[in-house]
Amino acid sequence: MNDDSTRMWADLTTEDVAGLAKDRTVVVQPIGAVEQHGAHLPLITDALTAETIARTAVRRLGPDSGTWVLPTLHYGKSTEHLGRAGTIAMSTNTLLSVCLDLGESLAAGGVRKLVFVNGHGGQPSLLDVVSRDIRHRFGLEVFSIMPSRFALPDTVEDPDPFGIHGGFLETSLVMAIAPELVKQDKAVADGLTVGAFYRAQKHLTLEGVVPTAWLIDDVSASGVVGDPTGANADTGRLLLEHWSGLLAEALTEVRDFAFPALGGTTAA
Repeated sequence: MNDDSTRMWADLTTEDVAGLAKDRTVVVQPIGAVEQHGAHLPLITDALTAETIARTAVRRLGPDSGTWVLPTLHYGKSTEHLGRAGTIAMSTNTLLSVCLDLGESLAAGGVRKLVFVNGHGGQPSLLDVVSRDIRHRFGLEVFSIMPSRFALPDTVEDPDPFGIHGGFLETSLVMAIAPELVKQDKAVADGLTVGAFYRAQKHLTLEGVVPTAWLIDDVSASGVVGDPTGANADTGRLLLEHWSGLLAEALTEVRDFAFPALGGTTAA
């Protein structure tokens, strides 16, 4: 049984859910991936970080926040890592369908607000698209949040700003959450030439304004893009505290959110 302060949706009974004030209820869906993260990080890295940050944020909000955490969706759209041992990927259509079914089910039970907390860099665009589809088809107000896109704590400087997969920040975070799963003696830097290559381009980017549709085999031999060798649990704890705090603030805004009333134009 989970600590009540974590506010787990699956711990409730059907009568509990029926009795919730739906206009003040926010349901949080952590979503990650099961995919390779080099030789030093577990396959479950993205799901683990999404779930931990989501649960920590909701715990910070307290038992009267009206915010609940769904069971984590561990599989994600990991097409870019297919072929690397251990990776299990959903197709675009499958993940879209799962998310739509989730939205339909929640809407049928009266839920009005859904937040995806995403830990995997291969699916923000998909979650943005399906969030709007859920809004259109089932009427929910839907938000997709990737905590790693929040600003860093003032006390943390990223020595590896191009470390997008298994690098310094991600490795530090897992070292803080589940150190027993990290094989830091096997951590290696890789893909470092990718950053220099794209910084020399005028418009093209790996991810950003003019993104490249990349596969891991295009950018890394080991499966890592970045330098995890200096990662440490202290930095990870700072990231967890900071990002979960910002997520808690965002979830409070979601709970209180309503689209503004539409009216006529304002006179100049």
